[in-house]
Amino acid sequence: MARPFWTGQIQISLVSFGVSLFPATETKSEIRFHQLSRSTGERIRHQKVTGEGEEGPVEKDDIVKGYEYRKGEYVMIEPDEIKNLRIPSKHTLEVTQFVDMKEIDPEFYEKPYFVVPEDDSQAEAFAVVRKALQTTHKVALGKIAFSGREHLIAVTAPSDDKLPGMIAYTMRYAEELRKPASYFAEIKKTTIDNDQLSLAKELIKRKTAKFDPEKFTDQYEAALREMVEAKIQNLPVPQDEPAPRSAKVINLMDALRKSVQGDKAPALGKKTPQKAGAATSREGIALVKAGKGAKRKSA
Repeated sequence: MARPFWTGQIQISLVSFGVSLFPATETKSEIRFHQLSRSTGERIRHQKVTGEGEEGPVEKDDIVKGYEYRKGEYVMIEPDEIKNLRIPSKHTLEVTQFVDMKEIDPEFYEKPYFVVPEDDSQAEAFAVVRKALQTTHKVALGKIAFSGREHLIAVTAPSDDKLPGMIAYTMRYAEELRKPASYFAEIKKTTIDNDQLSLAKELIKRKTAKFDPEKFTDQYEAALREMVEAKIQNLPVPQDEPAPRSAKVINLMDALRKSVQGDKAPALGKKTPQKAGAATSREGIALVKAGKGAKRKSA
C-alpha cells in the first residue's frame, strides 16, 4: 500500500481516533510529451537563474520562497518555517458540524480520499462513527491543513457495507465559486410547451440506465497513442473526420420526436403495472403538435 497522504486525528467533541488519508484517484495517462526544438529536434531544458542570469543556474537547495512586501523588496521564508507553522488542523480534523448529504451541491466537492483507521486500536471508534454517519445519511465537516493551505473536508460513509472505510472530500470554499447569476442572467426566458416537455421526459426515460463507470474511458488518450504509433512507424497520421451531418430538423418538436423514435427503451426486466391514467410511451408521442397546415400525426 502507498504511504498515506495525511495522518492525524478525527475529533468529534470528546471522541477522537487516528486515521490515515490516501488519494482515491490517480492519473492513468501514459502519454508524456517533452518540449523539443523544431530545428534540431533536441529537448528543451529549463534552468532557474537569477534576474540577469550571470551567476548561472541556481541550485535547488539555494532556492527559498519570498514574499514581496514592498516593490522589489522581499522577506525570505525558509521551508522549516512553513513546516512549523502553528495551526491545529495540521494534525487534527475537528468536526465542527454535521449536514445532510443532499444539502451539499456537487460543485463544492473537489477531490476524494480514502479514510482508514491509523491502526487496529483505532478500529472500534472508527467503525462506530462510520456506522452512525451511514445510518443518519450525514456528512461530517471539518478542516485540515496540507499542501500549503487549510482545506474544508467532508467525511462520508459509503452505503455499501462491503466497503468498511470512509471517504473524505476536499471541498471548495464558497468564495472560490463564481456566482452563477452573472452567467445565467442573459438566458432568454421561454414558456415550456407541455407536449415538448412530455417528449423530453420520454427521451430521458428511454436513455436512463444504471451508472456503470467502467463504460466511460478516455478516447483522447487512445487517439494520441494511435497518432504517436503512426509517426514512429512512418505511417499516415489519422485525421479527424468531419462530424456526420444529421437530417434537417425543422423545429424542436421534430427533433424530440425523431430522438424518441430512434431510441428504444432499455430492457429493465419485469415490467411494473402501469398506473391508471398514465399515458404509454406511444400515447405520449402522439401528443406532438404538427406544424401549421399539417395533419396531426401519431408516432
